[in-house]
Amino acid sequence: MRVLLVEDEPDLGAAIKRTLTQQKYLVDWVLDGNEAWAYLDNSWTQYTLAIFDWMLPGISGLELCKRLRQNKNPLPVLMLTAKDTMEDKVTGLDAGADDYLVKPFGMAELLARLRALQRRCLTTSRSASTPQFPSQELTVGNLTLDYGNSTVVSNNPQADKQVIPLTNKEFQLLEYFMKHPNQILTTEQIRYQLWEVSSETISNVVAAQMRLLRRKLTNSGCGNLIETLHGLGYRLNLKR
Repeated sequence: MRVLLVEDEPDLGAAIKRTLTQQKYLVDWVLDGNEAWAYLDNSWTQYTLAIFDWMLPGISGLELCKRLRQNKNPLPVLMLTAKDTMEDKVTGLDAGADDYLVKPFGMAELLARLRALQRRCLTTSRSASTPQFPSQELTVGNLTLDYGNSTVVSNNPQADKQVIPLTNKEFQLLEYFMKHPNQILTTEQIRYQLWEVSSETISNVVAAQMRLLRRKLTNSGCGNLIETLHGLGYRLNLKR
């Protein structure tokens, strides 16, 4: 789960990022609205949630919301602000924010608001052609990701049920493939989606992480679910 955090207060931004990272979110933290819009306007990155401070250098959080909605982008947005009047809340919600959190706030409440936004997003996005995912699990084929304990369960009918513990990065990598089954994902797409935009990653980091994940899946009886398509990328092949 990837979050774009736009907060220009260094101490608060660092505290929020630290809290979210501990909860296994992947967080891109930027300090001004112009940089935030560059991230949002980048087709390489796909965010699960966004957290905007209202008052920002450059483009305000309010304007970021308006731009998202004008572009038909349904990204769930939690607005952070010291503005606490009813008129301010109405303005923020009308601009396109999905929820509103007044400063100062506790991190427990922030996390609860984000979980609520995720549940709401899952509920409203379900359709006959969309997999029905419980809020704490993601099931694709014979694999079930458990968000509560960072494991994947293999429900292969030809083998015993296996619970496979995953590292944070392995979990994020498998989640990305499970959300795009039978689709070819390039190395560049994976690197942009699984590592913070501002981080410096070595050139073979995706291949190295793929080897670790595949080894766990193979050793647990899942077989070679993720195939390499030379010159193209990787694919979670559920049609085998």
